[in-house]
Amino acid sequence: MLTRKQHELIRFIQTRLEETGVSPSFEEMKEALDLKSKSGVHRLISALEERGFIRRLPNRARALEVLRQPDDVTSRPTPRAAANSNDALAALRPAPAATRPSGSPANDVIELPLHGRIAAGMPIEALEGQSTLPVPAALLGAGEHYALEVSGDSMIEAGILDGDFALVKRTDSARDGEIVVALVRGEEATLKYLRRQNGKVVLDPANSAYEPQIYDPGEVIVQGKLAGLLRRYH
Repeated sequence: MLTRKQHELIRFIQTRLEETGVSPSFEEMKEALDLKSKSGVHRLISALEERGFIRRLPNRARALEVLRQPDDVTSRPTPRAAANSNDALAALRPAPAATRPSGSPANDVIELPLHGRIAAGMPIEALEGQSTLPVPAALLGAGEHYALEVSGDSMIEAGILDGDFALVKRTDSARDGEIVVALVRGEEATLKYLRRQNGKVVLDPANSAYEPQIYDPGEVIVQGKLAGLLRRYH
């Protein structure tokens, strides 16, 4: 069963596809559903994708395909959503099998919250920020994500360089051998391989010049695991 907001969003996407052949932008979806941030849109899309109602077309931006509709597709949206989409949601018509014409614009980009810098060396403070980072949707899977700018060189042997942007899936658990964002002693965050050994939590670098960092379990909290990487060339 879908939530009311999930119903509103899938109807809005379908109507826009029928009218223009192009998925609505995240800003348009945010305004239509009266959401406070684009991250809320991302969560709704991820939930619909996990349940098989929509899918993101790979290597295309703003490319969503509606695979199926909820049972109550004839229900009307809330007045707010209808007003913000110029009454596009007032009546949903049955969708054709292919709702997106070939050659339509490929600009499906998700704006992830950019939460400052993360250490790939000794732990430093992970700063909360208000900025966002545009990321191709094809780089992300299901779930909630955020971005951090990498500082330091302790993960260079894993291909993670100073100045890269780490794309992180938010989670509080991870398996040994996964690269995680670890909050150390409630104050500092670092990007490292996670390992558990002899009742301790070991944060391993990927640079032979650095030593593993060893902590008691209560000193380390997993805040996410690496899902992707972006690099800018200047």
